[in-house]
Amino acid sequence: MLRRLRKYGGGARGVVTLMTSSAPLVIVGGLLYAGLFVKAEAVVQKVEPPAIERRDSFYGVAAPDERVVWAVGAGGKIVRSEDGGHSWTRQPSGIDANLQGIAAWDAQDAVAVGNDGIVLVTHDAGATWTRAEVPSSGNPNKFFRVRLANGAAWAVGEYGALLRSDDRGATWKRVLPEEDRAWNDVAFVGDAGWVVGEFGALMKSSDGGASWQAVEMANKVSLMSVAFRDADNGVAVGLAGTLLVTSDGGASWQQVPALTREHLYSVVWDDGRWLAVGDKGVMASADAGAAQWQLGRVAEGDVSWRTQVARAGSRYFLAGSNLAVLDDGALSVAGHKRM
Repeated sequence: MLRRLRKYGGGARGVVTLMTSSAPLVIVGGLLYAGLFVKAEAVVQKVEPPAIERRDSFYGVAAPDERVVWAVGAGGKIVRSEDGGHSWTRQPSGIDANLQGIAAWDAQDAVAVGNDGIVLVTHDAGATWTRAEVPSSGNPNKFFRVRLANGAAWAVGEYGALLRSDDRGATWKRVLPEEDRAWNDVAFVGDAGWVVGEFGALMKSSDGGASWQAVEMANKVSLMSVAFRDADNGVAVGLAGTLLVTSDGGASWQQVPALTREHLYSVVWDDGRWLAVGDKGVMASADAGAAQWQLGRVAEGDVSWRTQVARAGSRYFLAGSNLAVLDDGALSVAGHKRM
C-alpha cells in the first residue's frame, strides 16, 4: 500500500513538473492567437465643431418671432436659434455655395437663396432643406435677397433676376427678362412694389408685381436696399453712404446729404424710425420723416461690416462679418465675447 502511494505520489509530482515547464508555451501561444485573430476596436471620440465659428460670415438673417431666428452665409451655412439668439444650432443645407438671403413665413417655413441659382426651402423648421426649381439661365444666376409679400416670395439677383413664387418657394417664375444689371433688393406695401439695383436703377409696380416701370434717377450709385413704411414714404440706401428718400411712392427721390462714405447695405422701417447699417459698424437712423439723419455705430468699438438687420421683440439681429445680437445697447457676437 505504501508503495502504491509512493508510486502515485511520484506520478503527481511529474505531472506538476510537466505543467510548470509547459506554461510559457501556453502563454506564448495565447498571445500569438490574440495578435493574429483578436482585433482591438479603436474608440474614436468625434468632436463636433461649434455651430458658429470665428471665421464664419453671414449675409442674411430672418426672425419670424421673438425666439426663432435663422441666419445664412458663406459655404452654405444655415444656423437657427430658438431662444432669441442666446444659442445656435447648425442645420444641414447640403450645399457649399454661399447663401445670400433668407426669409421666413413662420417658425416652420422659410426660404433661402444664394449663388449658383440656389433656392432652398424648409417646411419642418429647418430639419430638412430642399432645393427648389428655378428657371434655367445661361448667365451667372446669383440671388442676393428674398422677400415675402402678399402671399408670394420674391427673389432678386444678377442679370436682371426678379423671380416670384406663389407656392411657398417650391417653384419660381421669372418676372423680368434677363439683362446685364443686378437687382439688389425688393420691397412691397400692398400692391405697390419697388426694386433697386446697380447704378442707381429703380423700378416700381402698382399692380402687385404683375408689371414694372423704370423710374428715372439722378443718382447713379448702386442701391443695395429699399424699405417703405407705407405706400408713399420710403428710403433707399447704397454705396458710398447713399441715402435717398421719397414721399410720393417712389415717383421721385431726394438725396440726403451724405453722413458717411461707408457703404450702406440694409435699411428697415423699425417701429417709428428708419435704421440703416453698413461697413465698419456704421449705423444711421432717422425719424418717420426721414429728413434728419443721425450717424452712429451699432456698438462702441464695433467695426464689423453688416449686410442685413432684422428685429424681433426688443432685439436686433445683424448679419455680416459675424452674427450679432443687439439687445438694449449691448452687442453680443455669436462665437465671441460680449461687447
